[in-house]
Amino acid sequence: MPRLAKWILAGALAAASLTSAPSYAEPVSVAVAAAYDKFHIRPIWFRNGVNDPAVAQLVAILQRAPFDGFAEGPEFAAQVQAAVAQANPNEQSSIAAADRVLSGAWVQYVQTIKRPTPGMIYAYPVLQPQGTGTEEILLTAAAAPSLQRYVVATSDLNPIYSRLRDAAWAEAQTTGNLVPDPRLIANLDRARSIPASGRFMVVDSGDQRLTLYQDGQPVDSMKVIVGTTQLPTPLISSIMYYLTYNPYWHAPDHLVRKTIAPNVLRLGLKYFTARGYHVIDEWSADAKTIDPSTIDWKAAAAGTLHLLIRQDPGRWNSMGKLKFPFPNPQDIYLHDTPGKELFAKDTRDLSNGCVRVEDAPRLARWLLGAEPVAPGTDPEIRVQLPHGVPIILTYLTAQVQDGKVTYLPDIYGWDGSAAKQIAAGQ
Repeated sequence: MPRLAKWILAGALAAASLTSAPSYAEPVSVAVAAAYDKFHIRPIWFRNGVNDPAVAQLVAILQRAPFDGFAEGPEFAAQVQAAVAQANPNEQSSIAAADRVLSGAWVQYVQTIKRPTPGMIYAYPVLQPQGTGTEEILLTAAAAPSLQRYVVATSDLNPIYSRLRDAAWAEAQTTGNLVPDPRLIANLDRARSIPASGRFMVVDSGDQRLTLYQDGQPVDSMKVIVGTTQLPTPLISSIMYYLTYNPYWHAPDHLVRKTIAPNVLRLGLKYFTARGYHVIDEWSADAKTIDPSTIDWKAAAAGTLHLLIRQDPGRWNSMGKLKFPFPNPQDIYLHDTPGKELFAKDTRDLSNGCVRVEDAPRLARWLLGAEPVAPGTDPEIRVQLPHGVPIILTYLTAQVQDGKVTYLPDIYGWDGSAAKQIAAGQ
């Protein structure tokens, strides 16, 4: 039995219902056959004889599939071509068998390119790649008014993904090197979770920029400061629903130990109070303050006493005037900053994981559709956005310049180690 036939008969991808992701429990061929039988699906690729444009497109996509991270694609392409050549248009059983071979290859390809990004935190299940169930893939293909357009649109996950992959594929055909760079595959894994259309934001820790998208097209961009190599900004897909004026800043434990406590010991409590710091008993809106004169600051500097320190809004506040929260388990958010001089640096991996934005008022204006004016002077004033806006924090070291793929420095080391990338999301 040819290797590809074994893949189709014993592949690891499973059937799924219309509303669930694949469980990877039964072979694709079984799932495909079950879907055809359950829904009485008529030939998809042989609707009125062979659908030459769609089949040609399928073959081309499968031949290119190693550049989607689907290394077996060319073998499937050969099997598809053999099935079409051997199909007897006068025998319904022959057409049915060939159609299922093509569908089996297509299902496995779609399930591969729509797998979740390793290490990505999806704040809501709906943000994970959708449409990966065998039944859903086949019924969508069967109902497509133009099978060729459906196949192309499905393989082009989003403009960022397809531009990067297509540039690499074109370059490979020119050079004859058809083995994709592992760095490319790592980047495409991360790019696959970016939306295909609509209004959304992308924070890219690779080039340390925030890009705003409208109708799937970039409309604005600004510099950001992202996490250090020790505290990298994680991969997150979420939705932003509100922004916060006059935010508090909650000091991370390591900064209390390394900066705040030593400065109190050196400069006295005037340093502490002048910068609007308070020791509090818990992280909550109802937190009670603790007299800083009762604190053992030597123990705090040594790390044997762990303090919760909150900073009031004001000129010293590390959050600046605006905070842009979004649901995620690591409490990562975007925020303003008084330290504007750091944006002049070429490399801006300087934060504790959260993202400082170069022009917070400009971002707020885009989100609100109006001038960002604080409703008052109270701390932590939340203002609802007109609509929730998807936000994706990713890490792209591969870029397209003059039609060729170039690579930025891999500061987080994620291009060569998926384990590190996954660990950052835990």
